[in-house]
Amino acid sequence: MARGINKVILIGNLGNDPETRYTPQGSAVTNLSVATDESYKDKNTGQMVPKTEWHRVVLFNRLAEIAKEYLRKGSKVYLEGRLQTQKWQDKATGQDRYTTEIIANEMQMLDSRGADASQGGYSAPMQQSQQQGGYAQQPQAAPSAPQQRAPQQQAAPQHAQQQAAPQQQAYQPPQQQGGYAQQPPAHSAPAAPAPMDDFDDDIPF
Repeated sequence: MARGINKVILIGNLGNDPETRYTPQGSAVTNLSVATDESYKDKNTGQMVPKTEWHRVVLFNRLAEIAKEYLRKGSKVYLEGRLQTQKWQDKATGQDRYTTEIIANEMQMLDSRGADASQGGYSAPMQQSQQQGGYAQQPQAAPSAPQQRAPQQQAAPQHAQQQAAPQQQAYQPPQQQGGYAQQPPAHSAPAAPAPMDDFDDDIPF
């Protein structure tokens, strides 16, 4: 079974100052009376008629203390929460009564210093994210240097091999003339190509 959704969003003005009380455990509970303005079109006159709806909002703990400190009558506020209906008994008549409240879990002050503080708080992470994005772009340029150096490093061994090959080829005749020339002529002729074949096989390595 899919879960239901119980969510309320309000933007309105306080009809009076917040009312705050504390539980025996020391937790703050603040009640707000928030008015939202609407309008509808009168069918007879065709004019827009204003309509005000009042909402009872309850805040708890730290959120309740913030509302007590900063909100006043007429303050414009943004609220998110859920609906909750409480049942109680009228002592005078003994009948059951029901009260529907909005239990707020998020609040944002939209005017005065509260609006300035909230806007500043949201702008700081955006600036940090842009700085982080700037640092992220710098490492992207760094790999280009090794990519340009890589062909040079690969080219160096090729030149080294090309230079080493002539040196070894140039060095072989003295060995044949110096060390092998004193040996009998029958062994000196085949001995010369043998090192060349071994050396040619080693070049690809």
